[in-house]
Amino acid sequence: MAGWQVFWVPQQGSTPRGEHPVLKRWTELEEREEAARIDPGDPFMLDPDWRADARLTRYFTRSRFARLSPETKRNYVTDYRVFFDFLWQRGKCWSDATAEDLLDWEDWRRWSPRNERRIGPDKWNRELAALTKLYGWAVDACCIPSSPVTTREAISRNGDRVQVPAARARNARGSNVKWLTPAAFRLWRDVGLRGYGADGRRDRSWRGRHDDRNAAFADLLFSSGLRRSEAGTLLTFELPSVEDTPRRYYAGRLGAEATKSRRVRTFYVAADALLAIDAYCTTTRRAAIRRAQRHRRYDRVEGMLVLTGRSGFKQSVLHWHDQRGREHRRGLATLSHQERLRLFVDGDEGLEPLALWLSEDGTPFAPHSWEAVFHAASVRCQSILADHVAEPPFMTPHMARHSFALHMLVALHHAMDRRFGLDPEERRDHRLLYGDVWQMVKDLLGHSSVETTRSIYLAPVSDLQVRSLLMEDVDTDTGELLRLIAAASDRVLDAEECA
Repeated sequence: MAGWQVFWVPQQGSTPRGEHPVLKRWTELEEREEAARIDPGDPFMLDPDWRADARLTRYFTRSRFARLSPETKRNYVTDYRVFFDFLWQRGKCWSDATAEDLLDWEDWRRWSPRNERRIGPDKWNRELAALTKLYGWAVDACCIPSSPVTTREAISRNGDRVQVPAARARNARGSNVKWLTPAAFRLWRDVGLRGYGADGRRDRSWRGRHDDRNAAFADLLFSSGLRRSEAGTLLTFELPSVEDTPRRYYAGRLGAEATKSRRVRTFYVAADALLAIDAYCTTTRRAAIRRAQRHRRYDRVEGMLVLTGRSGFKQSVLHWHDQRGREHRRGLATLSHQERLRLFVDGDEGLEPLALWLSEDGTPFAPHSWEAVFHAASVRCQSILADHVAEPPFMTPHMARHSFALHMLVALHHAMDRRFGLDPEERRDHRLLYGDVWQMVKDLLGHSSVETTRSIYLAPVSDLQVRSLLMEDVDTDTGELLRLIAAASDRVLDAEECA
């Protein structure tokens, strides 16, 4: 049995409609999709008998699912496919699921000794959230009589009584959270992404490509705390420029639709990261664009939006025309991830993308593809450093965000308590005037609440007694404080542990 199949409405850079062997038989397909409100980037599913379910199509395009981030959509649809296959083996369609089916599914996914790929509580809660959203919509839309996801009453962070899935794991979060100190990050980056050896020199056998692009992207994540999708869909003109006056950090702005919280947010990037990105743009990125122009690849891009001008406050209103010649005006903050990757500009040498990160063929690099880049770098670190260090560093895009949060927490505490020489009473007054450090880190990460920052990202190191460590009457810098934390925790990796 082939199982359920997942497809995505073609995005920019995919096979043109007229060249696709299946779609050749369809006429006016784009008009039919537009009439049905099916947009590029939307998923659709076929059951093992290759039949489409109109109810699922409605859910994917006309429910709150349509407002999820591209990464969350991809994760949720993957979760649906696996659960639907489980039901199909029982002779059931997705809409026939019962509470007993869900209990059996949880047992198989989390505890069955026959399943060699059992998942942890974090992954289970994500799958449960995906199913809760789907079946809740299906009940409200009168597609099914009741949801297989049973609920229980709980108290929210605000003290309200709410209904939550009864099967939600209570021991989630923290067990698999890891951080890297700046020194450990540099070791991972240089060995894994830039091709250095254990001796700190260039490995002559290194045959990797895009070294400068990959290292610059990693530097951006580690120094800014941006999410993979946020950093991965930046446009060239959204990066802050390095000014003549030296600074350690420069401020940029994220558009509302580019963030998970759907709110405009300021982010900060280290000067060194910006210089690395600038070097990538003037070398590897420029070369990729020139190759694509010579091979006329951009002439075959589907769904292209060609920028014709910018206006308004801080040039935040974009003007473009689509491939049908229609003119559009949109605020930069309203652009979705998909629209960002379809933006081009007609330059001196012809069309070129505005997306910052490009593949070797000159087309925008898909944000989810960074996971494979980071994984390959971690595998290389394991291979190169295994015989030289106690624990070779590994890294994921989200670990960079975790590490940024820990680094900023320590640095801000250190700045308040050391640089300003505050005693406890002065520290309290300073916090009332400028805000709590946790609040600052919460704003940098773009979280909805301080509780999210404490409980999800930084709570696993609470046993380190960070606050008391930082308030010891010793003259240490931020790097030394992070090394002390790493020495006390098996979740924070430091380069000295890798020596």
